[in-house]
Amino acid sequence: MVEVSKSTLEKLRASSRIKGTGIPVPKSPWYKIFLLTLPVLMRTLFRVRYRGVHRVPRKGAVILAANHTSHLDPISVIAGVRRPTHYLAKDGHFKKWFTAIVMKTTGQIRTHRESGASDALSRAADILGADLAMGIFPEGTRSRRVNPPFLAEGKTGVARLAASYPNVPVHPIAIIGSRDIMAPGDKVLRFWKPFVVTYGESITWNNWLLHPKGGGLDEKAITSLIVLPDSERREAMRKLYRKFTDQLMGSIKSLGAP
Repeated sequence: MVEVSKSTLEKLRASSRIKGTGIPVPKSPWYKIFLLTLPVLMRTLFRVRYRGVHRVPRKGAVILAANHTSHLDPISVIAGVRRPTHYLAKDGHFKKWFTAIVMKTTGQIRTHRESGASDALSRAADILGADLAMGIFPEGTRSRRVNPPFLAEGKTGVARLAASYPNVPVHPIAIIGSRDIMAPGDKVLRFWKPFVVTYGESITWNNWLLHPKGGGLDEKAITSLIVLPDSERREAMRKLYRKFTDQLMGSIKSLGAP
């Protein structure tokens, strides 16, 4: 991997950084109790296996990026890492009494579809800026495909967040079998079905950017990118975001995501 000065990398970050809203991430005293009981409940009620969870740091900002086929997925990821993990939850989850209790108890962040993706990314930046764990489903929503493969194309929001926090580790996660327990539209939990949550090796944006099999850029290429006119730089970054996201989704698939 090539060497690039920190100042050059910081200039690139500044040129496309997502700014947070400045709104504090909601805290919930119930989350600690939730984290004490959830792993026990998950292993008691479900036939779940966790693999590679030791790879996720116990402290500091981190992006946990998983495939999404079931309502069970967020709590499965949280139960594995056993640390507060914040997801961006759509407004509808706060309108039904049961899901509203879960959202508020765990400090999840309410987003409004009408405010668009930029607002959601700004709230995500608030989470990472506070050195917290950010959970994200790059596909954007649960896969509603009725037959495999269920994994859809990832949206580039995860790459934009990684580029805004270029030294924060991004972990690909494969959740295998949760759809068999509770598929989209189901109201029944099939507790007896087994499922596996696998946490992969992390990558940071800066490491990916300089790696020959990633962004493949060097000091000269990054400097040339920085001085491009705004429209041309945005287009060049868009291509990098797409490539990063596609490779991240490839990692999730290689971990076994259906």
